[in-house]
Amino acid sequence: MSDAPMIEMVHVKKSFGAVSVLKDMSLRVPRGGVVALIGPSGSGKSTLLRCLNLLTLPDSGAIRVGESTVDFSNGDKLPRDRELAAFRARTGMVFQNFNLFPHMSTLQNVMEGPVTVLKVQPEAARATALGLLEKVGLKDKADVAPDKLSGGQKQRVAIARALAMKPQVMLFDEATSALDPELVGEVLAVVRQLAAEGMTMVLVTHEMAFAREVADTVVFMRDGVVVEEGPARQVIDAPRDPATRAFLSHFHRSGLPAAVVASS
Repeated sequence: MSDAPMIEMVHVKKSFGAVSVLKDMSLRVPRGGVVALIGPSGSGKSTLLRCLNLLTLPDSGAIRVGESTVDFSNGDKLPRDRELAAFRARTGMVFQNFNLFPHMSTLQNVMEGPVTVLKVQPEAARATALGLLEKVGLKDKADVAPDKLSGGQKQRVAIARALAMKPQVMLFDEATSALDPELVGEVLAVVRQLAAEGMTMVLVTHEMAFAREVADTVVFMRDGVVVEEGPARQVIDAPRDPATRAFLSHFHRSGLPAAVVASS
């Protein structure tokens, strides 16, 4: 399995009522690869991410993370709760909102999953959590309550909390969209570090300059389908599809190459 992709999504479909959100989606992410999903609101990016860790169950298709596969081709036979939990444990997910436990300190938030879910001994979990807080630059905030942290600090704690579960892949759903502009950089620096360390990641983002720099592959989605996919710099610097060019033209003031604007 060493040459197989770390993440593989095959012919996944998802509808909510009469609305088809994902239309026959397939995606492959190599081990250590970073894929950025871009596209307008409502294109299905977040639903795709939630399907990857089964927070949202597809209507059909199959999803594999590492060596674990869940097949939805038989819609009448859904995975059991234990199977879902085991699959989800392979993925760490960071949302727009931080979802920290307000009654726990920063350190306790990071320790909670390993102690409660993985049954790690508290002292071992504490040591790991302190190491992760140091990794995200917040070891000095270990005993601070979440309401005393900035938005960027809360998101870095959320990343540390996800990493504490030792996931095989990390999923980021617009992790910086709820932050003030001056706080975005500190979160992106942590994601950049994870990419350099070889963590397999899928990012839903509107930070186009960051996607261009960090991602190996950019996937542009619209209306539940992949419109364009390719190397990050190729898609962002010289998009081939008119819809991709039109979308990226809105970001030219965020440091994107002038060629993107010119080609639109």
